[in-house]
Amino acid sequence: MKIKKEFPILEFDPEKDAHINPRNISLKYPKLPSRLVVCFFNDVILKLLEDHEIFLFMTIVGENNLEVYKFFNHDLAIIPGKLGAPACAGFLDECIALGSKYVMFCGGGGVLRSDLTVGKLIVIDSAIRDEGTSYHYVEPKREIQANQKVVHQITQYLKAKNIDYVLGKTWTTDAFYRETKSKIALRKEEGAILVEMEQSAMIAVSQFRGIEYGAIIYSGDDLSTDVWDSRGWKHREDIRYALTMLCVDIVLTFDMEVSL
Repeated sequence: MKIKKEFPILEFDPEKDAHINPRNISLKYPKLPSRLVVCFFNDVILKLLEDHEIFLFMTIVGENNLEVYKFFNHDLAIIPGKLGAPACAGFLDECIALGSKYVMFCGGGGVLRSDLTVGKLIVIDSAIRDEGTSYHYVEPKREIQANQKVVHQITQYLKAKNIDYVLGKTWTTDAFYRETKSKIALRKEEGAILVEMEQSAMIAVSQFRGIEYGAIIYSGDDLSTDVWDSRGWKHREDIRYALTMLCVDIVLTFDMEVSL
């Protein structure tokens, strides 16, 4: 099969079998529950440990280890999110190989609209693919759509619980030190309301492997004006904990016919 293109990033190969496959680790590690939460808040994971809500189930050993935790009262795993598409999506691929089928992601991101106040929940429905990992999992396109069945289930749950949210497009980048004014302006023109570093790749991996994946990201720092404003977003422990537990509740409804 001829795959050579002008640029290597465009050389997508749909072949499922690679030289190294994530399924190889299933020979070394125990099976995971079918439900998984990817949590970008280390403070929340520490709190869950201190409160005896979760326990360390196993560690996937490598140059950068991945600690996998399980809840005591749910058949559900939770892992810390890793910064950037290659690491985060790579660990997702390994968790899928170990049995994860229904996945929720919770994290924070920079907003491109100043009206999105700190803590506003954003349900991701599409992503601009300004990173490299997704191009190895799905054909090259400018954007990727999230699983609309999952998006619908998430939004129906939030509506039923009277939880305010925004449905929106994110801009996934590999380089947060290269979020220039010109690029920000272009992404806003394309409809992006948020910038982060993982979602287009996470969506691509989930589509390639055939699992259900959804993401809720809370509004963090503000990149919508000439001067960057951190807005103290990393210190909103109450928001971070509440969002994590919300994702736990939501992922438990996946694969069920739920009347909301």
